[in-house]
Amino acid sequence: MLKDVTIGQYYPTGSLIHRLDPRTKILFTTAFIVMLFLINNLWGYLVAFLLIACVTLITKIPVSYIIRGIKGLVLIIMLTVILNLFMTPGQVIASIGPLSVTLEGLKTATFMATRLILLVVGTSIMTLTTSPIDLTDGMEWCIRFIPLVRRYAHELSMMMSIALRFIPTLMEETDWIMKAQKARGANFETGSLLSRAKNLIPILVPLFISAFRRADELATAMEARCYRGGENRTRMKQLIFVKADYLSFLVMVIMIAGLVGTRFIAIPLLFPV
Repeated sequence: MLKDVTIGQYYPTGSLIHRLDPRTKILFTTAFIVMLFLINNLWGYLVAFLLIACVTLITKIPVSYIIRGIKGLVLIIMLTVILNLFMTPGQVIASIGPLSVTLEGLKTATFMATRLILLVVGTSIMTLTTSPIDLTDGMEWCIRFIPLVRRYAHELSMMMSIALRFIPTLMEETDWIMKAQKARGANFETGSLLSRAKNLIPILVPLFISAFRRADELATAMEARCYRGGENRTRMKQLIFVKADYLSFLVMVIMIAGLVGTRFIAIPLLFPV
């Protein structure tokens, strides 16, 4: 499961999406996430799914590789579906003992599961198609438009990009530590919840030590290269919007208009709104 984490990894294919300006991809992803929380019917999720499917085909990234990122959220998705399925009041359509499944609960559970999957896939595509350096520059440009934190735009973007960059590394190191502990007789899958939590201590201690060591080595390397933050910092490559970026902005406007329009379209036979 730890190897299924794809957020933070970069998968170069040289596609049109890869060549887009990082600011375009960040803004497009942000707009997509906001619209996911505004969708309220099946038509909207269908449009969002078709949009993600088209973008995935353009990126030339294997679909199986993108689906890997969803595997790590299977438990969260299942828990969300179960809670919404049985805890939402409304018209009862089935009963399982003291628990009742309602039509409203089925609708909410389906929408929440779809929303989580599209959310993970959308953010994964952004990180898979954007190198850490480009992602840092793009986030710094975007943060400069936020009044309260624009002064620390470079530092914040650098921290976020480093955090994204080291997610796969830490997951891989956790997997190594778990295998090493299992080889020494550790058991992480059986026993009570308390005993399994105690068995995680031999994993957490070396993982924290390794994370602090990596952070210290990274800080030393940055200081050795005379890194002093964003003040008076210049760039060899300047971010410039090209025709493909403006075309992407047009697609973004159409996407927003289409998803907003779906709020007024209902499917009474399946999911009445």
